[in-house]
Amino acid sequence: MNLIWLDDFLALAATGNFSRAAEDRHMTQPAFSRRIRALEDWLGVTLFDRTGHPVTLTEVGEWFRAVAQEILARVDRVPDEARAVADASSATLRIASTHALSLTFLPTWLRSLESRLTVGPVQLVSDVMQQCEAAMLQGRVQFVLCHAHEHLPNRLEQAGYPSVRVGTDDLLPVSAPDARGRPRHALRPVGKAPASKVSMLAYSAESGIGRLVRALRGAALDSAHTEPVFTAHLATVLKSMALDGRGFAWLPQSLIGDELASGRLVPAGDASWAIPVDIRLYRQPGASPATPENFWRAVAAAG
Repeated sequence: MNLIWLDDFLALAATGNFSRAAEDRHMTQPAFSRRIRALEDWLGVTLFDRTGHPVTLTEVGEWFRAVAQEILARVDRVPDEARAVADASSATLRIASTHALSLTFLPTWLRSLESRLTVGPVQLVSDVMQQCEAAMLQGRVQFVLCHAHEHLPNRLEQAGYPSVRVGTDDLLPVSAPDARGRPRHALRPVGKAPASKVSMLAYSAESGIGRLVRALRGAALDSAHTEPVFTAHLATVLKSMALDGRGFAWLPQSLIGDELASGRLVPAGDASWAIPVDIRLYRQPGASPATPENFWRAVAAAG
């Protein structure tokens, strides 16, 4: 159905005369009549009673006049509504963050930025690193907040996305303590083989923390005779399992500060196992609307 047919229909409904309506629509009467017939064929009904002069609307034609007016009015509003949606979208910060950072670091960090600018609406996507990268590469978000390490470029760095360090963290192997406060699942110092297998709570391939641990401590973990007994995407899930004493897990210190302070979790190995990491914010390259651009400037200024 062509929207032009609706204007043709309303012109004929107003005049009741094919010749005058065709003239009003700046076309020949045969061409106009064909368009009215095409509309009736598309609807499968007769809209006009052509037996008299002037022609009159049938009962369904009277009903369709209100429908046609409503459709055209709705179409007229679409450009204004589209601009309103675009304006609202450009004023909204679209951020993807890994789960662990969205729970702990991000709320405090956003609050700290409010001294430099007004942080308006934020649309947050909390997901595993692989999905955060995909959201950025597909242009669905403006920013990605995640852990990063200088010796292990992620997909965004490899693609040339700008970033700024907004914090630091440590990835620590931790375990529930035994009755004497020692780790129930302990790693020996790097290079020293354990007496038996050590139960490890592992990350799946989609996890950014898991990617860092495998790349930077994988060989040492193999030598330490660790044995994965549970695998999950999320640090929060592995944290729960570690608290339950199921094994040791690599967790960001930002996520387990309270548990370390209370002794509910303890380091599973010495300082040689810790992995210092950056917390980085990545952005879409190129020009951006004013809201994300101002946000990026405030982040860069705050360091």
